[in-house]
Amino acid sequence: MRNLELLIPAGNLENLKVAIDYGADAVYIGGEFFSLRAKAKNFTKEDMKAGIEYAHDRGKKVYVTANILGHNDDLEAARSYFNELKEIGPDALIISDPGIFTIAKEVWPQVDIHISTQANNTNYATYLFWWKLGASRVVTARELSLEEIRKIRENIPEQMEIETFVHGAMCMSYSGRCLLSNFFTGKDANRGECTHSCRWKYSVVEEKRPGEYMPVYENERGTYIFNSKDLCMIEYIPDLIEAGIDSFKIEGRMKTALYVATVARTYRKAIDDCLKSVQTFKENLEWYKSEIGKCTYREFTTGFFFGKPDSDTQIYDSNTYVKNYIYIGTVNSVDKEGRAIFNQKNRFFVGDSIEVMKKNGENISLKVESIENEKDEKMESAPHPMQLLKVTFDKQVVEEGNILRVYNPEGQ
Repeated sequence: MRNLELLIPAGNLENLKVAIDYGADAVYIGGEFFSLRAKAKNFTKEDMKAGIEYAHDRGKKVYVTANILGHNDDLEAARSYFNELKEIGPDALIISDPGIFTIAKEVWPQVDIHISTQANNTNYATYLFWWKLGASRVVTARELSLEEIRKIRENIPEQMEIETFVHGAMCMSYSGRCLLSNFFTGKDANRGECTHSCRWKYSVVEEKRPGEYMPVYENERGTYIFNSKDLCMIEYIPDLIEAGIDSFKIEGRMKTALYVATVARTYRKAIDDCLKSVQTFKENLEWYKSEIGKCTYREFTTGFFFGKPDSDTQIYDSNTYVKNYIYIGTVNSVDKEGRAIFNQKNRFFVGDSIEVMKKNGENISLKVESIENEKDEKMESAPHPMQLLKVTFDKQVVEEGNILRVYNPEGQ
């Protein structure tokens, strides 16, 4: 049995701590430079230091993305950046560009380098190429089936690691190498500025009839022809393990702490149960499916793992998310009166039923008995995002670091 890693995204320091607390073995983050998620808050040098220290104190790892496709002007800046990272001490760098890879090796020869999915890694010869250059791990292209991954495993060194996306958003372009955003807005997805053009609504224009926009009808509202469903492999953990994958990677560095906690906790339990026995995994399968449906998503698909996707993997009538639960906040502390103190993320009211996510997988339903502000003034609701609140529940079971969420009957 190979050592299995659950790799969770974090777009900020709060999410990094949540990922670690809720079951991640490792977290991948972006710095302020060379990351493909420029819209994420990303990590300052100070936050990166704090996050790495937090992870290492708990025996976990942090990987830093530097996976843009670099231009000439980026090369010297990359050298300076890697010198800074060398001082901070992440456990690995995630890189796609051969030039950036070369500079990283020159600056920091000892660092583990993981080759990003952006490098289009679709065969074992590519894996061997990167292995001979000194990469310790390669991330599979999302376009691979489980059978293709098995064949890669059979043809690479035993100690070389395979990382694979198992959950999250899918891109309409090959391994995320998209030019739509650049074409429409001048913002290059391959340099961290994706505007998610694949989620927009499109019509067809015939060459000789400019200005006549003909909708591509799926229903009366038209269609979103590039809008993929989200990947979810929670039901197929045994298959992923059997294929020889070392790191199960979740997408979502721009997602909320609720998303991070939900996917981390659910996949953690699914992996641990499967390692105990496949029977235990099967017995808890409905719980995994129910829990994973409580985070924000765009319906689910198994992507390319069991063959080429068909029309059922697309969403034609909407680009909105399913949002069955709303994030209320992460508990900062509990005072001597038993009040949960946290910065609220979304509105809620006295009398509402709130669900607390415990790190061990337990969900406990609580009733909001009172809400007070920093001055201990009573409030009937919490209307202002990020306001610091002191909340009394009908049960004193809330602990520091717990995630609070509320059911959303509308689902959007």
